[in-house]
Amino acid sequence: MFRVPFLVAVSLSIAFGVGILITRSAISRSSGFSALTLGAWQAYPKAQTSEADPYARNHRAKATGLLLGSAEGLVFYADNDDAGEALVGGCTYRVSGKVPQARFWTLSITNAANAPLTNRPGLPAALNAQSVLYDNDGTLTVSVSQNPQAGNWLSVPPIGHYRLAFTLFDTPVAGSSGLLDLSMPTIVREGCGDA
Repeated sequence: MFRVPFLVAVSLSIAFGVGILITRSAISRSSGFSALTLGAWQAYPKAQTSEADPYARNHRAKATGLLLGSAEGLVFYADNDDAGEALVGGCTYRVSGKVPQARFWTLSITNAANAPLTNRPGLPAALNAQSVLYDNDGTLTVSVSQNPQAGNWLSVPPIGHYRLAFTLFDTPVAGSSGLLDLSMPTIVREGCGDA
């Protein structure tokens, strides 16, 4: 007598539970559909606008830091190098190339939740437009490694995955309608461990 209603209740509970878990997973893994991808770098220029899709709005609602409007700037994130391999602390990377037009920019090391990472006090975990040395042709070259490097260097913890955050302030890239020739610096793995 109670067998059929019990089985229906169990089936509905499982269906709702699995549906909620899948929905939460899909929402938490995406920052939106309007991604601007340049090499290994990815940004979401519409995330802070009224044109944002539901995933971007959810990402914005959960964000803990200060979010930039489209007129203020744009943050590009890189979780992988240009070959598609994850950025890990035991390897040395070279970030090089031309920086998109911006009034000011920062390059920093963060974790997956975009919280700043520091290796040891006193070591550089972030660089900005005024603290770097540019190459003769106006391009930028930064070494990202746990070991000190000559020139521009970002220090990372020796193990674990991290991401690079390239923040462009007051840039036409944020409101670009595809009229600009956009490019970001490349991220190339130079070696891992003592190799």
